[in-house]
Amino acid sequence: MARLGPTPFVNCVTAPEPEAARGGRETQEIRVSKTPPAVWSLSGFGDEIDPDPAVQAAVLLALGASHIEVRSAWGTNVSELEPEQVARLKEILDEKGLKVSAVASPVGKVDVSLPVEHELARLRQIISVARGLETKYIRIFSFYRAEGRSAEDIREDVLARMGALAALAAESGVVLLHENEKGIYGDTPQRVLDIMETVNSPALRIAWDNANFVQVGVKPYTEGYAMLRPYLEYFQVKDALATTGEVVPSGEGDGELDATIAALKADGYAGFASLEPHLASAHELGGFSGPAAFGAAARAFAALAAKHQIELV
Repeated sequence: MARLGPTPFVNCVTAPEPEAARGGRETQEIRVSKTPPAVWSLSGFGDEIDPDPAVQAAVLLALGASHIEVRSAWGTNVSELEPEQVARLKEILDEKGLKVSAVASPVGKVDVSLPVEHELARLRQIISVARGLETKYIRIFSFYRAEGRSAEDIREDVLARMGALAALAAESGVVLLHENEKGIYGDTPQRVLDIMETVNSPALRIAWDNANFVQVGVKPYTEGYAMLRPYLEYFQVKDALATTGEVVPSGEGDGELDATIAALKADGYAGFASLEPHLASAHELGGFSGPAAFGAAARAFAALAAKHQIELV
């Protein structure tokens, strides 16, 4: 399990200078870490595989995962699961031998104009789901804004809401993981850092997503890693092309996955790596891949992990 709070750096990998004259995607020369092999817990968004948790579990186990990230089950979002459904889901996962790495909630994936209590009520529901599934981690977002409003316009409202959510999380003994989703307040490294420093709570950490940074014009490792590493507690595995924003398997895009993985290993990261491939059409509950594409994404990530002597369990 990843540690709470800032993590000290050990043998950080330095990003190479960009070659401005090079056309297209920059090729990075990454120094492979000389540190001993690392062990990361492999997880993945089950509903990217299939709506049925039994199918989700079977595919994840076949790919070598020990955990699952739960966003929905039987086509029902975690914010709407009934206690009986949570109990049944836990029973299925226990039977299969899978643990839950995190609950991928939609909290904060709404317009900031909604009242604070709206998302606090949803978070209370999702905390009950997390307890039923025996995980302390809950993925959240930092609010959308209406067309014509700037990030600075909504900053005060966002930070007040994030502070209230973090306070409820701390009181409840869970940890919120902020995902840098495109279009929310915290979609750039600078604004993610603003949230972390302003809220200043051990109950609010970062779920790092390389592809989402690419989709807002950021070079994730080069421009964001050193800034945000002290708060990085969870790694969502996804890559994307800078030209189109299209999500692609790990290492095939501009997400600097190779450099990020090398640096995480060198820094002593020992938490979750959660597959969120988004390699097929999206549905109303989020990205989707299907079993075959999900497997391709898992194998691409496994190859990068093996390159850096990281054991996925």
